[in-house]
Amino acid sequence: MTEQLLDRALVEEATKKSGLIWVRGNGVPVLHGQGDGAPSRALWHVWHDGGACLIGDGPGEQPLPGLVDGGDAVVTVRSKDKGGRLVSWAAKVVELTPASPEWEEAVAELKGKRLNAPDGEAMTGRWARECRVLRLEPTGGTAELPDGSLSAPPLPTPATTRQPAPGALPGLLFKKRKRR
Repeated sequence: MTEQLLDRALVEEATKKSGLIWVRGNGVPVLHGQGDGAPSRALWHVWHDGGACLIGDGPGEQPLPGLVDGGDAVVTVRSKDKGGRLVSWAAKVVELTPASPEWEEAVAELKGKRLNAPDGEAMTGRWARECRVLRLEPTGGTAELPDGSLSAPPLPTPATTRQPAPGALPGLLFKKRKRR
């Protein structure tokens, strides 16, 4: 019993303090380091009322592949200080219904943490129309962290459209200002 309480406290504190969590949805055996299925994705979240709340699957928001209502997920949390894996825990995925009291509470927390929203105060209406708000609830199990880096090539994304810097850019950036 004491070990379960300590695991629960570790999950809560680590997840609260981390800005990103790595989440792997259905298709992967829960609490096993490697397996077939969707890869883990880094997702921003807010810890609220005993679970990690996420927003996504809408225009301009993070993708949430493999996360389905009632499904299972594995969440890996990194250390805020060192950046290494700290704890991995099993979760049940719950999709919150727009305008429900739970949805309103979660969105109020998420709204405060959402950076660079294109529509400012109107984002909650857009979230209700076009996005999914998910809650990842710990199911009590933590996993032993695997050895090694588990590094993998980055997932394909349309956000990687880097082009060469214009030739004049270094001169503009490092130009000395004239004194008056």
